[in-house]
Amino acid sequence: MQDSSLRKIALLSVVLVFTMAMVFLFTFSTESQDKSASLMERESVANYTINPPKIPAKADFAGESVPLDRFYVREDFDRELLVNTYWHSSTIQLIKRANRWFPVVEPILKENGIPEDFKYLALIESGFTHVVSPRGAAGYWQIMEKTAKERGLEVNDYVDERYNVELATQTACDYFKDSYALYENWTLVAASYNAGQRRITESIEKQKVNSYYDLYLNDETSRYVYRILAAKTILSNPAKYGFQLEESDLYQPIPYKVIEVNQTIPDLIEFAHSHGVTYRMFKMFNPWLRESYLQDASGKVYKIKIPDMKAMK
Repeated sequence: MQDSSLRKIALLSVVLVFTMAMVFLFTFSTESQDKSASLMERESVANYTINPPKIPAKADFAGESVPLDRFYVREDFDRELLVNTYWHSSTIQLIKRANRWFPVVEPILKENGIPEDFKYLALIESGFTHVVSPRGAAGYWQIMEKTAKERGLEVNDYVDERYNVELATQTACDYFKDSYALYENWTLVAASYNAGQRRITESIEKQKVNSYYDLYLNDETSRYVYRILAAKTILSNPAKYGFQLEESDLYQPIPYKVIEVNQTIPDLIEFAHSHGVTYRMFKMFNPWLRESYLQDASGKVYKIKIPDMKAMK
């Protein structure tokens, strides 16, 4: 009996020692894993930093200085610079598209005596996509239908020249020239493109100031010029703001030929095929043709673009 009791005591002792050893090993392992995970987390944080974009020491729009010595001007500019720097996918697309469309817009601005900085206005208005605003503004310059018709663009069920980038750019230039004659200030011209001449004029008269940066305006117009400035700042030096794009990443201008027509084309799909392109490709180059036919009872001359498929290969 005594030997049996001793064996039981010895067995219990072994079990107790084994249990304590397992508890120690588990605790040590868990603490080690926690320390290792904590170290990895600290290293990850150390290797991933987010830095605010630097505000330039000087900035201008169309040669007119931006008063960055005012705290609210710096902060409003900083807001748009921050949004566009860290909204990566959107800004990269803007950089890519700008490479294709700036060469189209720039010569028209120059011919009309409009500062080149206004090309950034088209960029922020539409991103060089054929968006339609909730109010019905359309095309790269986001022109309202009423304004388009008043300024000589054709807008109907089968033709909408707001989508013709050359004609729409000329229409925008006409507006800019009218506004400059009114304000003699390009920054106010840009603001009036967003808010309208009447609202800007009334705000100037009511608030008794004549600078965009002094005006109290609605939120959209208050941000408008700063959005242009942010686009200009980043696209003028993308690498400085972290956008590393090579030439091959950019969307290149696509060569095309122009065919003038002055009569009805009953089937634009067949017309496209007869010139060696698909209807989809045809529409990409002629988005102002809104239907699959062109009605031309007056004999008006239209310029239709046909992409050079050989140059695209």
